[in-house]
This record gives sequence, C-alpha cells and structure tokens, in this order.
Amino acid sequence: MTDSKYFTTTKKGEIFELKAELNSDKKEKKKEAVKKVIASMTVGKDVSALFPDVVNCMQTDNLELKKLVYLYLMNYAKSQPDMAIMAVNTFVKDCEDPNPLIRALAVRTMGCIRVDKITEYLCEPLRKCLKDEDPYVRKTAAVCVAKLHDINAQLVEDQGFLDTLKDLISDSNPMVVANAVAALSEIAESHPSSNLLDLNPQSINKLLTALNECTEWGQIFILDCLANYTPKDDREAQSICERVTPRLSHANSAVVLSAVKVLMKFMEMLSKDLDYYGTLLKKLAPPLVTLLSAEPELQYVALRNINLIVQKRPEVLKHEMKVFFVKYNDPIYVKLEKLDIMIRLASQANIAQVLAELKEYATEVDVDFVRKAVRAIGRCAIKVEQSAERCVSTLLDLIQTKVNYVVQEAIVVIKDIFRKYPNKYESVIATLCENLDSLDEPEARAAMIWIVGEYAERIDNADELLESFLEGFHDESTQVQLQLLTAIVKLFLKKPTETQELVQQVLSLATQDSDNPDLRDRGYIYWRLLSTDPVAAKEVVLAEKPLISEETDLIEPTLLDELICYIGTLASVYHKPPSAFVEGGRGVVHKSLPPRTASSESTESPETAPAGAPPGEQLDAVPTQGDLLGDLLNLDLGPPVSGPPLAASAVQMGAVDLLGGGLDSLMGDEPEGIGATSFVAPPAAAVPANLGAPMGSGLSDLFDLTSGVGTLSGSYVAPKAVWLPAMKAKGLEISGTFTRQAGTISMDLQLTNKALQVMTDFAIQFNRNSFGLAPAAPLQVHAPLSPTQTVEISLPLSTAGSVMKTEPLNSLQVAVKNNIDVFYFSTLYPLHILFVEDGKMDRQMFLATWKDIPNENEAQFQIRDCPLNAEAVSSRLQSSNIFTVARRNVEGQDMLYQSLKLTNGIWVLAELRIQPGNPSFTDLELSLKCRAPEVSQHVYQAYETILKN
Repeated sequence: MTDSKYFTTTKKGEIFELKAELNSDKKEKKKEAVKKVIASMTVGKDVSALFPDVVNCMQTDNLELKKLVYLYLMNYAKSQPDMAIMAVNTFVKDCEDPNPLIRALAVRTMGCIRVDKITEYLCEPLRKCLKDEDPYVRKTAAVCVAKLHDINAQLVEDQGFLDTLKDLISDSNPMVVANAVAALSEIAESHPSSNLLDLNPQSINKLLTALNECTEWGQIFILDCLANYTPKDDREAQSICERVTPRLSHANSAVVLSAVKVLMKFMEMLSKDLDYYGTLLKKLAPPLVTLLSAEPELQYVALRNINLIVQKRPEVLKHEMKVFFVKYNDPIYVKLEKLDIMIRLASQANIAQVLAELKEYATEVDVDFVRKAVRAIGRCAIKVEQSAERCVSTLLDLIQTKVNYVVQEAIVVIKDIFRKYPNKYESVIATLCENLDSLDEPEARAAMIWIVGEYAERIDNADELLESFLEGFHDESTQVQLQLLTAIVKLFLKKPTETQELVQQVLSLATQDSDNPDLRDRGYIYWRLLSTDPVAAKEVVLAEKPLISEETDLIEPTLLDELICYIGTLASVYHKPPSAFVEGGRGVVHKSLPPRTASSESTESPETAPAGAPPGEQLDAVPTQGDLLGDLLNLDLGPPVSGPPLAASAVQMGAVDLLGGGLDSLMGDEPEGIGATSFVAPPAAAVPANLGAPMGSGLSDLFDLTSGVGTLSGSYVAPKAVWLPAMKAKGLEISGTFTRQAGTISMDLQLTNKALQVMTDFAIQFNRNSFGLAPAAPLQVHAPLSPTQTVEISLPLSTAGSVMKTEPLNSLQVAVKNNIDVFYFSTLYPLHILFVEDGKMDRQMFLATWKDIPNENEAQFQIRDCPLNAEAVSSRLQSSNIFTVARRNVEGQDMLYQSLKLTNGIWVLAELRIQPGNPSFTDLELSLKCRAPEVSQHVYQAYETILKN
C-alpha cells in the first residue's frame, strides 16, 4: 500500500491521537504518526502544536524517520524558535554520527533552519563537516556555508568559513569542487565588491580537471565560474576553449549553453586568422542545431540565445538556414523567433530560398505570423540589395491578394524600401494608391501618406488623395496627423499654386484646433518657415534624406556584449540585462566581454579638430539639425552685399527670431491673403536695441583703460584644420584658423574645389554668438574657383555683431553660400583672439579689483610640463595680450600677477605660480578671477594653448 492513505483522513480530534502515537514505544507506530503529521502539514493543516513530540522522535537510528522529523523541523522552526533550540544538541550529535548520510542530513537541515538564535550553535558542527573525511558530507557543508551567509554574513566571515570554502576548490573530489564554486559564486553575487573567487591559472586548471568528472549541475556551476574569468592572453584562452569544447556534446541543454557562453566570451580574445578560430566556429553550430529538436519551450529558450549569438557572430550558423524554416506544428512564439533569425542569416547566397519560404508563410492563417513574414520580405530587400527587385515583385503579388492585413503590412515595408533605394521602384506607387480605401491601421495610413507626400510630383491627384485623409483629421492617430501635416507641406512646396487652400487648412487644424503639443509645435515651425522664407523651407522640408540602415532592430553593441555573458540565463531570454528585471542590487553584476588582445583602437584624424580647440571638444560644437534652423532663417541667400559691413551684419542678423514675439502673434492671428508662393509673414520679433552692445560694457568705468597699452604684436596662431570636409559640401573643402595681428581679428580660410564644376558667388554668414563675432567685409573670391584649385583668403572680423550666449561659449556656427548650395559648419575659436591690446591694468587698480571680485568667482587650474621659465612665460603671454602687472618670488617660486581684457570689456585677473620641476619642464598653478566666471575655463585653455605651442 502506498503513502497516499496518509492524505485521505479528515478526522476530528486527530491532533490528540497523533500526540499519543508520537509518544508510543513502538518504532513502527512512531514512524506512522510522523508520516501522518507530515501529510497534514503538506495539505496546509497547522500541526505546530506537536512540535515537542516530533522533536523527541529525533533520537533514532532510523534514517527514514530522521528525514521526516528534519522536514517538520525546517517547516516550523521559524514559528517556534524557542522550541527549535531543543533540537540543537541532536544536530551536534548527528554531525558526529558514523553514518555519512546522517552527518550530511544534519548539516543540510541546519542550513535550512533560518533562525538567528540557532545559527551560532551550528558553527562548530559545520566546521567539522567542512573537513569531514567523506566527500558527500563536505559537498553538503559547502552549500550550507552559502545558506548561513545569507542568514548572517558577518558570522560566516568571523568564523573563517569563506577561507575554508576557498580551500575546497582544491579538493580531490569533483563534486566538492563544484559545490564550493557554486557557494562562492552565490556569496560573491550578493557582495560584488568582495574578491572571493580570486581565479588564477592554477585554480582554473583544477576547475577544468573537476569539470570532466562531476554531475551535470556541477558542470554548470564550474562553467559559469569559468565565464567570469579573463585569461591573461590568447594562448590561455585557447587552452581553456579546447578543454571546454567536449561539453558541447552533453545531453543537458543547460550544460551546452553554459559551454557556449564560455566559448563565445573567450573567442573574443582569439585572432580570426587562427586555424583554431575557424574550427571552433564549426564546432559551435551542431550543438545549437541539436537544441532545436527539443520540446517547444526549450526550443524557444535556445532560439532566444541563438538570436544573440547570430547578432554577435553570424558566421557560426550561416550554413544552417534550413534548421530555422518554420514547421506547421510549431507554436507561434517559436515561429516568430525562427523568422527573426532567418532574416539575420539572410545573405546573397541563400536569399532565393528564404524568399520562397517567406512567400509561403505570407499565405498562412495565423495573422501575427503573416504580418511578421511580410515585414521580413521587406527587411530582406533592405539587407540584400541584389534581392530588392524580387522582394518588391513578391510584395506586389501579395498586395494583389487583397487580404487587408497583408496589404497594410506590404505598404509599410515598401515605404522603407523607397527610403533605402530612392528613384528605383517608384513605378509601383500606382498599385499602392489603388488600395488607399482599405487602409485602416495607423502605421499603414501614415506610410501611405508619406509615400504620397514624398512623390507628390509623380502623382497627378496627390492633392485629392491627401485631402481625403484630411476630412477626418481629428479622428486620426497622432502618427497619421503628423505625417499628414508634413506631406501637405511637401506638396505645397512642390505645387504651390494648386495647394494653397489645402496647406492653409492643415496648418489651421494642426495649430488652432489640436491639443497635441507635438502637432502644434510642428505646425507652428512649418508656418513660420513658409511665411519667412519659402526657399529656406524647401531646404529643410525637402532635404535629402539619409538612407536607412540594414538592421534597425539590432541590440546595441555594449548591451549585446553584456547579454553574451549571460547566455543560458533569464537575461538571454528577455534580451535585457539583469538590472532591468531583478529587484534591488542583489545578484546584479555588470559583465562585459574581454578586450581583443591584438586590436588597435581607431583614432580620429587630428585634422578634424578646430583651431585652438582642445581634443574632445569638437563634438560639442557640431550643430544638430535643429540648431541650423537659426542659420537658415538668418541667412541672406542673395548675392554678396558690398557696403558698410556693420550695417549689413545688423540687417542680416535682425531676421525673425524663431522663438520670439512672432510666434506669439502667430497664435493669436491667422494669416490672411496667401500669395502665389509664400505666406504673409507674421509680425517679426522685435530685436532689442541693446543686443549688439558688449556684454560687459558697464565694467569699463571701473578700470583705467589708458594705463599701459601693450605693444602691437602677433598672438599664437594654430595650424589650419579642416572645418568643412568636401564630402559634406558637394566638393567644397574649407580649412581655416583664427589670427589676431595688430589689433585685427581675422579668419584665415583655405577654399579647395574638389568637385567637377566651377564654383562662384561666394558669401559667408555667422550665426549669433557669445562675443558678437561677424564678418567685417564680404567674402572676396576674386575669380571663379576651378576644379582642384585652392584659394587662400583672410576674412577680417568685427566684434560688433549680434550677441547670443552659445554652448560652449566659444562655438561659432557658419553658413557659406556658393552657386551650388548653402553649407553649414561649426567650429570653436580660441579665446585669445579676443584679448585686446590695452589689457594692462596698473598695480593699485589690480589689487583693488582682485579684492572686489567675490572669492566664489575664483577658479584654479594646473598646467603641467610647461617647457618655459618665468621670463619666457611672461614674454610668451605678452605677445598674446596677457600682461604681467607685477612679479615676485616667494620661497623659491616665481609668482606672476597678470591682467587681460576681452573685446566686450570683461577683465580677467590671473595669479600664475611657477613651480620648478625637472630641469626642462615646470608645473604652473593658475588662479583666475573674473566677474563673468563662465569665461575662466576658456581663458585657462588659451593659457595652455599659448604656453605649450
């Protein structure tokens, strides 16, 4: 008879009967009673009242009875901690039992009783078991240390159990080694900062030896531990890979994935030229393929991991495409995952096979699967250019089926194909327009509207098509509304005379009748662009679009590297790092692949850095598409203007302020009377009268400007750098630098024509900037610039232009026009070109001003390894208009007190402490005080540039 009988009784007064039976003298009766207690406990009855009686049964030699009592004890010890202490003596005694099974059982149960009062009594028995002669007891004790650490970490550390655990890694028994590794890994995860698993080649060798002989779960623990080790070189990595490779043929899929994780990580250190690298790639494919013959749930986990592997190393499975073909009885989650991997593996060699499969899938009955299959055809077209034509014809065949959701998905992917291959497949637009009425999903409607707007000049009735969408504008989703607004503006710019009413209607709907901020903002931007400068609007709205990339759904590389380190875990199924789904900090360790041993980092050409800019600052100065809007609106697109430079500058810079009063008036009044090609402009924002005034003009009264005018000299000039590469400016390359000579600031330009046509009609314009820099004369290129010709021009600059604080402070956005187009670039100018010649302050004024400027405005910097002494430093700085007011020697260190003045009247005071270093280099400590502390960083950069060049 089986033990099921114990679960069928529901008698009342059972507790009393059980109590009597537990205290019986007969061993059999006692065992029966304990079984009944465990059965009652299992079905949820409270039998805690029997605690003392059950504990009394511990004094027995019967292993089965002891196991049952221990089971009861684990369950109720937490609710009865005072009673549980009664069992401590028995534990201690059992840990010295001659039977190793009982010793192991005692130590296992001790680890499971999570009661603080008891833990301290268990340390001695645990210490003995960790050094037990029987490996079964040692391996059980190793796991017990991890459990005890979870209850009381401090106790484990004080008792020295961690050191004993580390010693067990060298144990002769492989299962003890595996459990010691598992315990240490568990503890290390909860304490990432502690270096518990201090792995070295010797300990790795021991782990690899144990790997062949322990159980499958032991192998997983060891492989996971190996994955956290970083070999010292490629030879060690190869040696470990060779010894781990046999695990790929293991029957347990978890062992296989753990082995794959180790190999994927260490392959990062192997050179691709090695024969062994190719062999390893071949060995990785069969085990992954074998995983796909398991049950669907395992297949899904395998596929999610394969998805990561294929993104990192597509060559592993490039010949295994057929394995990922969908079977009719696959669950939908497996089908979708296989489809994803098929696209990743698609190449010119197998594309015909893939397309035939995908076309078959598109006629299935499962809607989600069909949608994904149609999208996959589009992704194939984008990924493999040679197949694009076949993909488009396949999509057209699918559109002819007139199945609603197939048609809609096809239109979405054809839009992407148009983006990838412009002016190639537009002949299909007519077919797409026939299906306009059947579109009811926002993404498909938005895609169709984009196609109509983008190719409006090829569609005779484009205005009617877009007008049909406009009828239910407020019922559409935001995605469709935004697309419709842009499409109608595109249509207006291509066919202005026929679509004035339509564009007026959509702008009115978007700006006045909509409560969506994104839609309103886009509407106002378009309205302002069209009303101010239709030519500029055309440049913005009809700009050439970048081609879309092949794979838009790839995992970001650093995240992919981290996920590769988590193959075989939940993170590899979610495709998210553990920190994204594990609550709290426990167990979350950021991992990354080891660096390639022989890889050389690609460095950017120094030519691309602007003149005088320190390395790393170029990126900040490059304007985004949004920043250039100001340039577009301020740019005078007519021919170069001759005449007084200041007047020209003021007129050009006084154009509409994008976010000024003009926008407010736009919100209040709807423009009337639309002209043939442009709107009536809304009132322009008034430019404040004092905008051109120097920022610090009020400070000039405080200082004696006439004292100590500097000698006329030339400041340091940085070598020319490429500001605008030819590839970004249709063949025009612009290099340049900034100079200050005899009080005049110049932009020295070198224009090179790398195009095949002559360039003429040059003009230049600056955007508003922090110091009011503006061209003081037109850009004079006296003769047409022929192909391959280079011309040098010095453009004088004034500082009386419009002022607007920029980030960084010394950035300058420039627009250059010629007969071909208008081009934009951004650069950083060195601040020392703004240091004026009358910047020497007298001593009394220096002292008074230094005290007057608040201490919080003081900034301190260090200039290391300067190759000059105090005399040379003073002389070098004076040539760039930084004047030494006084000099003294304090405890063997030279102190220079200096002043300089910027073009806008701001004074900067400096204290320069010169510390003699080795014979040829000195270290400088620079303290700067200024009423506008934001300039201090840039003044320091000027000091460093001047002194080190």
